[in-house]
Amino acid sequence: MQCAALPAVLAAAGLAASLLLAGCGTPAAPQPPSLKLPVPVADLAATRMGNQVTLHWTMPKKNTDKLLLKGNVPVFVCRSTCGAAGGNCVAAGTAPSTSSELQFAPGTVGSFTETLPAELAAGAPRPLSYFVELRNGNGRSAGLSNAAVILAGEAPASVANLSAEVRKTGVVLRWTPLQATAQESTAIRLHRKLMNPPAAKPKQDQQGLLAPQPEPVEQNLLVDSCAPEAGKGGCRALDSSIRFGQVYEYRAQRVARVAVEGKTLELAGELSAPMRVEALDIFPPAVPTGLAAVATTGENGAGNAIDLSWQPVTDADLAGYAVYRREGDGGWQRISPAGPMVPPAYHDSQVQPGHIYRYAVSSIDQGGHESARSAETEETVPNT
Repeated sequence: MQCAALPAVLAAAGLAASLLLAGCGTPAAPQPPSLKLPVPVADLAATRMGNQVTLHWTMPKKNTDKLLLKGNVPVFVCRSTCGAAGGNCVAAGTAPSTSSELQFAPGTVGSFTETLPAELAAGAPRPLSYFVELRNGNGRSAGLSNAAVILAGEAPASVANLSAEVRKTGVVLRWTPLQATAQESTAIRLHRKLMNPPAAKPKQDQQGLLAPQPEPVEQNLLVDSCAPEAGKGGCRALDSSIRFGQVYEYRAQRVARVAVEGKTLELAGELSAPMRVEALDIFPPAVPTGLAAVATTGENGAGNAIDLSWQPVTDADLAGYAVYRREGDGGWQRISPAGPMVPPAYHDSQVQPGHIYRYAVSSIDQGGHESARSAETEETVPNT
């Protein structure tokens, strides 16, 4: 049975082989030529400062056929007041409506800046959507990019008379408030730039501990509303995140915020003139509090003494304390060692029975700055 079946198997195999050979010789159905359409941009982002709008996006590397693009790609930029749908998209800037003067290489970062026309730079804040469209050599495209939405309308007024003052708690910034009550609710964005960043990265010390991380070169601080300062008539804000010994540059701008379809969009005004600040630590630490004195009589041959104690000062750069003493209305004399004394306590054994002593203490930071003396306290040494 097996031998009888073999010719049938071979015959079937021969038929399959003949069919395969016939298939290889038959022309396949013609494939449509590639249109070389660039993949649409998906990460378009837009910002507005004053009346300048700037776009950024990433150029694709491949076309819709997943083949690498070659040569620069023409880009058309348009804007629409119709929202994310992109209807009635009008050419932006000087780019013509049928072809574009903009061209970017595949894989690069594209950018575009335009000054808003007068009709879009006036009136109440309202959404304005930007799109970019990448085209092939024949002017065809695979569609618009994602929508990048900004606010059209009149930008908030620029910040005037920005000033800065270094205090122990940080940098106090002041500016002149707006007179127009309709815009008094605009927020203020403070742009801070570190002017002397460290050149080297933090290294580990011998114990394997990392040094403090360097602060960012640029930071933005948002002030929700004007905070008038008593007696000075202006607005103020405190930047408590500064580090002493650094040089900072501040610029400020007003920012109007509008809710559009569940998202908050911002309309920012022009940046103010820069204000540079050198944050020097010339401030003494806090004055010690809670000073108390207790006289002790000598026991087992020990002499009389007065023990002092006070509440510890919590300043981060505290080095220690100094103790002062006087009798009656005499002058103050420092009785503690020449250098700062670390513990918040002192044992004064240089006292005489029956005398009344007055004490005060001060705190000293690592820069050598000394606070004012504390409230004084007095104690009488008992007669033995």
